[in-house]
Amino acid sequence: MALLNDLMWRYATKKMNGQKVPKDKLEYILEAARLAPSSSGLQPYQIFVITNKDLLSQIRVISNDQSQITDCSHLLVFAAWDGYSYERIGDVFLRTVKERGLAENAMDAYHKGLWNLYEPLGRKWQSEHSAKQAYIALGLAVAAAAEQKIDATPMEGFDKDKMDELLGLEKAGLKSVVILPIGYRDEDNDWLLNLKKVRTPREKFITEL
Repeated sequence: MALLNDLMWRYATKKMNGQKVPKDKLEYILEAARLAPSSSGLQPYQIFVITNKDLLSQIRVISNDQSQITDCSHLLVFAAWDGYSYERIGDVFLRTVKERGLAENAMDAYHKGLWNLYEPLGRKWQSEHSAKQAYIALGLAVAAAAEQKIDATPMEGFDKDKMDELLGLEKAGLKSVVILPIGYRDEDNDWLLNLKKVRTPREKFITEL
């Protein structure tokens, strides 16, 4: 029940107060995201943690002037791979077998089979697939933040091409997907704070077969 209570507490905070999130709580949120499941364990995404005020101001301009960008404690930018490659997949699997103490070729067959599946689907599909994996990590970050009583507001309302340019993501083979300002709600000035949380009723949301 604790998690459900935390999720009832959280909401998409519209106004933050600038208070800093303690380092241990930030690390807890980031670790929850790092431990998120992903397809074939590839984790085809990275998280950029931004506190630089000048950079945050530039990001606010390309994010529909949403005040959470500059009033948050930290801005997390989830950036996914722009596509798969045999080498990228291989690097992940090589680390896996090394950490598990297995033979270096232990995942070769799986590696080849996965690439044979992904390669014909093209870069657009690959990029979208990577982005979907990043959203799983985002979900766990949001839940972990709620558990720590840290406000978090997932946002897609930003210019992704300009974000990629600001952060130099193209050079790293990444594309920005979603951003997550974290911090503390401004209880005196957030119009959404005291409004009832509304979700689809269970009977319309869940179908049992």
